[in-house]
Amino acid sequence: MRISYRLGHTILFLGSVIGIAFALFLEHFQGLNPCPLCVFQRVGLIGMGIFSLIALLHNPKNHWLKRFYSLLSTVAIGWSVGVAARHVWLQHLPADQVPSCGPGLDYLVEALPFKAVLQQVLSGSGECAVIDWTFLGQSLPFWSLIFFSVLLLINLWLLFRPYK
Repeated sequence: MRISYRLGHTILFLGSVIGIAFALFLEHFQGLNPCPLCVFQRVGLIGMGIFSLIALLHNPKNHWLKRFYSLLSTVAIGWSVGVAARHVWLQHLPADQVPSCGPGLDYLVEALPFKAVLQQVLSGSGECAVIDWTFLGQSLPFWSLIFFSVLLLINLWLLFRPYK
């Protein structure tokens, strides 16, 4: 079976919706408050969903425009893969090497310029190293990394596949 451009972006959009719905379920019904790295992972997932929805609705005939939409979607989910990998790395640091907890994301956004907020959040904090949810012995950032990686592979396939 050959997957069409539209079907590929439909899968990506649904993946984004399912991923965000699960994150909101964990936050609002399971009481797991997202750390700053979790919030940044959501940003990339939402970005991928938006670009995939635009590609799905527009369904361009021009193969360069198809690649452009796929590139935007790939960059967005690539961001989430990178942040999730950083999150997993922080969780596997020895206890004495975990960065200390800093101020919350709300305070950082109010008090600092965006570049400084980005640097602070990506350096991680002690709250990002806490493992408070597991499935099959692995943390939520690990499963997020797997999920985002699958979405990234689909994006890369849509980006580099031959178009007629």
